[in-house]
Amino acid sequence: MAIEIERKFLVDQEKWQLVTKPEAMHFRQGYIFSDEKKTIRVRVTDTEAYITIKGSTAGFSRSEFEYTIPATDGVQLLDNFATSELEKYRYRITYAGKLWEVDEFLGDNQGLLMAEIELGSEDEEFELPPWVTTEVTGDDRYYNARLSIYPFKNW
Repeated sequence: MAIEIERKFLVDQEKWQLVTKPEAMHFRQGYIFSDEKKTIRVRVTDTEAYITIKGSTAGFSRSEFEYTIPATDGVQLLDNFATSELEKYRYRITYAGKLWEVDEFLGDNQGLLMAEIELGSEDEEFELPPWVTTEVTGDDRYYNARLSIYPFKNW
């Protein structure tokens, strides 16, 4: 079984502006199904698409299965089957030897900046970048599936 071990943090807007960033990838993602036990997501970039199935979270871990699908299929799935959707830019930055993914949300979630790090184990040590602030790993308001239904602008 594929396991995702992930931690999430808020990002300081002012410090983030000072970071030299790589080119961002634009994501459009929608949810075909989502409840507390499982999520089925479709994500489309400018050139690729993925379907992802995630299980419930225990600690920092959950089962995750992700498959590349044709981009045209991804768009059709989003347009015809997604019950909720969001858009964001993603920046991939290496800090202290670890890959961080920073999401800048768009639309109804604009103003939210969140950083994620995937780990090999729940007790793996890592250094926080200076632009990272509060950990929100266990706060379900920050799950992308939740943000697609209850956006940041309404908090």
